[in-house]
Amino acid sequence: MTRAAAHGYPIMLSDLSLEYPPRGASAAAVALRGVSLRVAPGEVLGLLGSAGSGKSTLARVLSGDFLDPDSPSPRPVITGGEAVVEGTSLRRLRRRRLAEYTFSVGYLEQEAASKLPADRTVAEIVAEPILRRDRKFPERQLAGLVATTVDAVSLPLRFLNAYPYELSGGQRQRVALARSIVLGPKLLIADEPMAGIDLTVRDSVATLINDMRKQLTFSGIVICHDLPVLRRIADRIAVLDQGRLVAIGTMDEVLGDPRHPFVAKLAGALDRGHAITDDLERRPAT
Repeated sequence: MTRAAAHGYPIMLSDLSLEYPPRGASAAAVALRGVSLRVAPGEVLGLLGSAGSGKSTLARVLSGDFLDPDSPSPRPVITGGEAVVEGTSLRRLRRRRLAEYTFSVGYLEQEAASKLPADRTVAEIVAEPILRRDRKFPERQLAGLVATTVDAVSLPLRFLNAYPYELSGGQRQRVALARSIVLGPKLLIADEPMAGIDLTVRDSVATLINDMRKQLTFSGIVICHDLPVLRRIADRIAVLDQGRLVAIGTMDEVLGDPRHPFVAKLAGALDRGHAITDDLERRPAT
C-alpha cells in the first residue's frame, strides 16, 4: 500500500513534473514543474491558472488519458516526482491496467459537450464507458443504469433517444457529465465544465455538481475560471502559473492576501466585478 493510500488522500502529488516529448522539429515542452498538493476525501479542489500553466495537462494525467493510445492529442509524460491517485502510482500505471484505473476516476474533458458523437443517441453516449469494459453487459440493467445517471444530472428522460444536435449547450454538457459519472467514480476530474455554457445556466450546473457530491460522495479537481462558481463548489483553490503551483488555500485565503503577480490579477479581477477570469494572461518572463 502506498503512503498516500494509507493516509486516505484520493490525490497526492509530490514534486510532480510533466513534459511533452519532442515531436519532429518541436523541442520538448515542460508543462508542470515540481507541483506538490493533496486532495482530501470528499474535497473538491478548484484549479485556476494562466494560459499554458499546465492545468489541462494535469487533468489528463490524473484521468489516465495520458496512457490512452487512441488519444488524438500529444501525450505528456511524468519526468519527475510522483502522482498517486486512489492508491495507484501513475508512474507505475501500465496500459493493461488503464481500464481498471479509469473505473474509479471520472473525466470530463475540456469542451466535452462539443465532442459528443453526432451519430449516437444520449443513451448510447452515456452507456459507452460501460460497454467499453463489458460488451455483454445485460441490456435491461444497462438501460436502468443509464436512465438513473441521466436523471441524476437533471436531464429529462425524454432526451434518452435524442441526438446531440437536438440539445442545447447546457443539455449537451449534462450528457457529457453523465457519461463521466456513469461508473460511479470515487474521483471526478472536470476540465472547464462551464465552458460554452450560457451564464444563466452555469448556476444550475454548479448546483448539479454540489448535489452529485452529496449523492455520490466523490472527491474531485475542477478546472474553472468562473470565480463565483468555484466559490460554490470548491473547498479550496490552487493556482498554477507557468507550470508552478503559486498559491493554494481557501478562496478567501488565496485572493485575500495575493503574494504572486497572477494571483493579484485574479483578486483584482474579482474586485472589479469580473467573475470570469479566462481572459487573464501572464506576460512572458523577460
